[in-house]
Amino acid sequence: MRGLAGKKYKDMNLYDLICTAQEDDYNALEELIKREQKNIYASFCYLGAPKESISDLTQETLFRMSKNIKTLKNPKLFKSWIGQIVSNLFYDELRKKQRSIDSVSIDSYWQNDDGNDNCVLNICDNKMKPDEKTLGKELTDVIRNTICNLPEHFRLVIILRELQGLSYEEIAKITKTNVGTVKSRISRARNKMQESLKPYLN
Repeated sequence: MRGLAGKKYKDMNLYDLICTAQEDDYNALEELIKREQKNIYASFCYLGAPKESISDLTQETLFRMSKNIKTLKNPKLFKSWIGQIVSNLFYDELRKKQRSIDSVSIDSYWQNDDGNDNCVLNICDNKMKPDEKTLGKELTDVIRNTICNLPEHFRLVIILRELQGLSYEEIAKITKTNVGTVKSRISRARNKMQESLKPYLN
């Protein structure tokens, strides 16, 4: 019976799952956490949060989601709501980090002296052949490095758009800018990524 119940939650669309979780259904909330944790973790990773803080930031986001899910009046705005939590926590962490450093620019923060970034996201696919896996990892590294080396305001909007799936209007609200600015930043970020991926697409 428990397996059948679990399948019921897995088959729910996001809207129904959120509504069910808001009715104190802990199984629905558990399924919601399972669905969201990977994207949340990836968001912090690509934003360039300190490696040692990514897991804690992810857990804090999921905790706030669980604690405040009933305050979300419109379940259709769930992704935007999560994006706001991620953004707030990231900037809180950034401010804490900056307070512990005498002086640092926001761009230099994202790279170490040896040129390596602090963004680590391992993506494995056991079905791939060895040569395909090598190329896949190389592409993943290029995409990751390109995103992590974008200026912070470009990095945030591309992550909210591509990873969180938010609309331009939702991103504008989170970043406190207008829709035109959001579209421009996303376009420039995508152009930068396309330039980096050209050698692999020919």
